[in-house]
Amino acid sequence: MQFEQLIQHDRVHRRVYTDADVFEAELARLFGRAWLYVGHESQVARAGDFFATRLGRQPVIMVRHSDGAIHVLHNRCAHRGPKVVSVESGNAGEFRCCYHGWTYATDGRLTSAPYSKDNFGAHDLDPQRYGLAPVARMESYRGFVFASLGKDGPDLRTFLGPLTGSFDDLVDRGPDGIEVAGGVFKHYYDGNWKLYLENIIDPTHPLFVHESSIEAGRGQQDVGSGAGEIARRQMVQNGEVWRLYEKPTVFAFPHGHAFMGDYHSDAKLLSGHGDPKFAPYRAALAARVGEDRANKILSVQLFNSVVYPNLTFMSQFRQLRVVHPISVDRTEVWIYSFRLKGAPEEMFQDTIYFANAINSPASPILTDDLETYRRQRDGLISEGRDWVLLARGAGADQQIPGGLAGNTGATEVALRAQFKAWAAYMADAA
Repeated sequence: MQFEQLIQHDRVHRRVYTDADVFEAELARLFGRAWLYVGHESQVARAGDFFATRLGRQPVIMVRHSDGAIHVLHNRCAHRGPKVVSVESGNAGEFRCCYHGWTYATDGRLTSAPYSKDNFGAHDLDPQRYGLAPVARMESYRGFVFASLGKDGPDLRTFLGPLTGSFDDLVDRGPDGIEVAGGVFKHYYDGNWKLYLENIIDPTHPLFVHESSIEAGRGQQDVGSGAGEIARRQMVQNGEVWRLYEKPTVFAFPHGHAFMGDYHSDAKLLSGHGDPKFAPYRAALAARVGEDRANKILSVQLFNSVVYPNLTFMSQFRQLRVVHPISVDRTEVWIYSFRLKGAPEEMFQDTIYFANAINSPASPILTDDLETYRRQRDGLISEGRDWVLLARGAGADQQIPGGLAGNTGATEVALRAQFKAWAAYMADAA
């Protein structure tokens, strides 16, 4: 298949969202080689802690060994192939396969293979060769662990490029660092995985997609604080995106990464100066890093940072979302919250309130998006038109250090950058 024929500068063929063969090629050529987000080191804080997830559709385990090192291992027994870890997280001194009892250390080494003596012929069951296979490459940046199934390619810092600043923004906000906390929201939607990353970096859709929740928010009284007020303010603010048309707010970078700037400004949502919880939080941060550094950290306004192809996060809201492709028209998203260590507990309560308001299956905002993805899936199979336009702002993108900025808040520069990266991955041999 000639994938380059599906991509033009300002439009893409609908098959990139609907063709099962394209999807399978993506798993091999894109998800099989790019750096993919695995998890945060706080999820495996102690020796023996493990976290099971997927890279594309391949099951893997992130685990901390007894020497403190973190490993990312394929979740597959070397004997007959079952997953050796069937729960999402926990603590274990070893991993044992349910089928024939083969046992592995937390660094992946085979430690026991019952009934194996003289039964495997020329296979000597070397502990490394027949252990849990490590992923091809693993690196981390400031506690965020990434892995690649491909042996070749840029190192992680080169891959992330300017997006290292987004991670710095999130980590630096914690007086004593950050940690994953508060559980996880998971949801599926009926649509291609690319739709999620496109929507998350599209600042103009809320005015239309979330029209019903905007009106509901405007019809409510200010309820003071807590989950209800956070939800109401978020819904109302979605109706004010017209302000974004006035200046560039979307920034795009190599490898498909992107973020928005100067998007939200609501003091309660950002734990800003108008929030009573801000003063003790800011004092704790300033005590750790100094007044000038604290001011600099709190002045950064980056939103919906996208690390293509499977991660997006919001540092000011302490939210992180991982995209898992299931099939060409089925996608799963896992959403985590972070606690700012050393900050007042009320800050974390606001983080959870925000997660409930925006990411819960009962959220009036999330359900709008999920319905839109389904309608896109249903519409894109139509043969009425073959091409999807990504033309807003095309030809007027501004060069910035390391990337591009849209000339208007309505720009689709990030989507064009995502498909430029997509085409580069898909053009190479698998």
